[in-house]
Amino acid sequence: MFTRDDIIVGLNTTVIGRKLFVFDSLDSTNTCAKTLADAGLEEGTVVLADYQTAGRGRQGRSWLSEPAMNILLSIILRPSISKEQASLLTFYAAVSVARVLECMNVGKVECKWPNDVLLNGKKCCGILLENSFQQDRLIYSVVGIGLNVNQTQFDNGISTRATSVARESGSTFDRKDIIQILLKETDRLLPSLADGRINTIVDEWKDWCTMFGKSVTLTQGEETISGTALGIEADGRLVLSTLSGQSTYFAGDVTIVE
Repeated sequence: MFTRDDIIVGLNTTVIGRKLFVFDSLDSTNTCAKTLADAGLEEGTVVLADYQTAGRGRQGRSWLSEPAMNILLSIILRPSISKEQASLLTFYAAVSVARVLECMNVGKVECKWPNDVLLNGKKCCGILLENSFQQDRLIYSVVGIGLNVNQTQFDNGISTRATSVARESGSTFDRKDIIQILLKETDRLLPSLADGRINTIVDEWKDWCTMFGKSVTLTQGEETISGTALGIEADGRLVLSTLSGQSTYFAGDVTIVE
């Protein structure tokens, strides 16, 4: 287990992580961060846990993680962006993680719509974005990042689709070092949000994404849609070309058809 002091020493960020809460165990880092954001804590506040008893993923799913193995953190953001752009903050987190994995040289890194980062074709990171609005104004966003680092065993239901940095590289890593690098990358990208240049982040995310121009299936609940992934709209919606025409989608699980 690491302490707050372990993370702070040598961090040298401008905004992200200057206020940091570290827990041995927590129900959910996103839930805690939302409570802190509602209480008015500043942008860049980070909540970090060694274990989550009720970790959450997208669409109400659980996020399961072995204790003392992975990185589980949430960041409070207060960017001056439109309500329509708020969903793009998922790409901000994904690009930050992709940069970290790339510099570690542990395998092929990809970003997958809408909120995953892949390592050698398998999911190693999930992102949960939760926004708070007042009418059409974004009050804050909480970006939750779950990055599989040293866990090598996964439940049978996801073992063929999930992986970790250790599983792909054959080595274990000091999570403290990776946390510091991740916070530095999110801090380095933050001015693009503050300066209204979120499109530059989206463009970089596209560079990490390999699905466009390929045949895919999109699953939404019991419905499966087949088509060609053409790109994303300005608000992050996926554009698919199907037999019935061109359509856009806010959410779903995408599989590339080999």
